[in-house]
Amino acid sequence: MPDPFDGYQFLAHLRARWRLPATAVGVAVAVSLAISLLLPKKYTARTSLMIDPPAGSDPRASTAISPIYLESLKTYEHYATSDSLFAQAVERFGLRRDRQSVEGLKQDVLEVEIPHNTKVLEIAVTLHDPQKAHAVAAYIAEEAVRLNRKTNRSGDEELVAQAQKRAEEAARRLAETETARDRFQKRGPTDEALKADLDQLQSMRDEVDRLSLSADLTVAERNASGANPADAARASAAGSRADRLRREAADLDRRLAAKEKFLASRRAEAERLDAAYDEAWTAHDELEKLLRQIQAGVGSRGERLHVLDPGVVPERPSSPKIPLNLVAAAALGLIASLFYLTVEFSLSSHKAEMLRKTLRVASKT
Repeated sequence: MPDPFDGYQFLAHLRARWRLPATAVGVAVAVSLAISLLLPKKYTARTSLMIDPPAGSDPRASTAISPIYLESLKTYEHYATSDSLFAQAVERFGLRRDRQSVEGLKQDVLEVEIPHNTKVLEIAVTLHDPQKAHAVAAYIAEEAVRLNRKTNRSGDEELVAQAQKRAEEAARRLAETETARDRFQKRGPTDEALKADLDQLQSMRDEVDRLSLSADLTVAERNASGANPADAARASAAGSRADRLRREAADLDRRLAAKEKFLASRRAEAERLDAAYDEAWTAHDELEKLLRQIQAGVGSRGERLHVLDPGVVPERPSSPKIPLNLVAAAALGLIASLFYLTVEFSLSSHKAEMLRKTLRVASKT
């Protein structure tokens, strides 16, 4: 059965071999320092954009921002990470190196993020030239703001165009109904003339009724007076007049009915045209108000980006990080040397155990 691990012996082994970890750490630190000093320096320039709510929104809503809303703001990262925008920056500042692709260069140079639970869009650009890094970061920030405004403006222009089209269509319908109503009103006879004709016909009808009644009474009186030839002749004449008056009354009834029917149809048509005009005017007025509201709200519907912090030209390199590299190298050298010493201690303990077993076997024989 092998002996259990002896911590005191292991510590004694480490004290005896302390120069090895010290040498390993020193060599690792020296190599790391040399490599860090030889590596080209990179500088990271940062700019920040603020994502403001729509201008037309209720300011009280800013105190009730939900996590879902903040998560939705992640879409605004695409303004700064646009491939076309970065390609423009590459051409503008001459960032392309050798045959490196724009996609690969973008991964090495550009970093865009919205920190958790914030409305700040951070843009970081890492290059060997600090001034160029700052210029590229500022350019991407300004272009992101411009792209945001352009997107909002295009959406507003589409809304305005649709509202303008509907308002123009309503104005055309209003003009058509107004023209039809004016044309109808100018087409004679007028309602007043029709009413006058009806009153005149009704007066004539009343007069005919009066004359017809008088003729009927005359016929009745002559018939009751006896068989006097003169009275009989007068009765026959009165009867003929009564018949003529009845025919005239029937004709006046037909004319009155026709006039009343025509007046009723004209009034119905006038009411229909008035209703169509009122409906067209109401629709036109509502669409005009809607158009003015949309025009007044141009640029105030979507979230707005503006530069919060344009940043400065970085003075300290972001890479290589010499202190971090030295600490990492020292830790790696220490771990590697301790691992080696542990293996060495295990092997030496195993050899000593094998030697003791051999000696015990030899002493027994």
